[in-house]
Amino acid sequence: MSQSDPGDNSRDKGRGGRGRGNGRRSGRAVDGILVLDKPPGFTSNDAVQKVKSLFGAQKVGHTGSLDPLATGVLPLCFGEATKFSQFLLSSDKRYWARLQLGVATVTGDAEGDVREERDASGVTTAEIERELDAFRGSIKQVPSMYSALKHNGQPLYKLARQGIEVEREARCITLYENNLMRHDGDVLELEMHCSKGTYVRTIAEDLGDALGCGAHVTALRRLSAGPFDEGHQVTLDELIAARGEDEADKTSLDRFLKPISSAVGHWPEVRLSESTAYYLRQGQPVLVAHSPTSGWVRLSDNTDGDRTRFIGVGEVLDDGRIAPRRLVVTP
Repeated sequence: MSQSDPGDNSRDKGRGGRGRGNGRRSGRAVDGILVLDKPPGFTSNDAVQKVKSLFGAQKVGHTGSLDPLATGVLPLCFGEATKFSQFLLSSDKRYWARLQLGVATVTGDAEGDVREERDASGVTTAEIERELDAFRGSIKQVPSMYSALKHNGQPLYKLARQGIEVEREARCITLYENNLMRHDGDVLELEMHCSKGTYVRTIAEDLGDALGCGAHVTALRRLSAGPFDEGHQVTLDELIAARGEDEADKTSLDRFLKPISSAVGHWPEVRLSESTAYYLRQGQPVLVAHSPTSGWVRLSDNTDGDRTRFIGVGEVLDDGRIAPRRLVVTP
């Protein structure tokens, strides 16, 4: 079972996957972000295709993969929003996971065959808490063979299905929080706040090994991805119900879309004058008074009276100028 970054335990084809058709794109030009509550049994790409059809949209992409077993927050980017999917892909995530002790599977989750069973009846809550200390803070983690990471152009999960195992380099991840929420017999529940690239199934496997009994993930739910959490999401059933009987009225679902700027809404905002925005749109770094002195910023202009309009994101250069990095194409 997995999460949603390139480093997640994804067996779906993952980085910002997009619904693609053959030949020219068809459908409506729709821009925005849909925070979907991904149902079980769907890959992230399944979700993209279903939502793309419901909205009749030209271009939809996900922000990393959730395995079929997993549910929860899956931001989908429409149109111009796909330019900003990388910032959601690289954002921190929060997960709830249920683990079963005493059973190890080949995939680290309930979708894989059992490879070993051991007695877990003697494992205590105190032991679990003690071993969890090794899974907090900055740690190194070896990616699962059942992930979408590639080796010589081949996804690892495809090699694993052929019985091929290759050496994987340990990667640095950060577990800001990893809390034991429940322990009852051979079942425990964790809630974690982690950096991109964290494999929940690998945490389950490694924790099971540390406890001497093995473990695997039986349920996984993503609680948040970057600025989006469960309070922002909508289900497929809600989308289908909102469409009602009017199959031709695909615009009725647009109200569920969040603005493109919400992907980076927590970044500092820099407002540009009409003339400054013009030069920035030509690709030129610009100097703006009272701007942050470093880092990435959210860019807006105020050419529409008192209202501001999101135009993209930029990065502050060493000389204080702001260079455009991703810009929205506006009519």
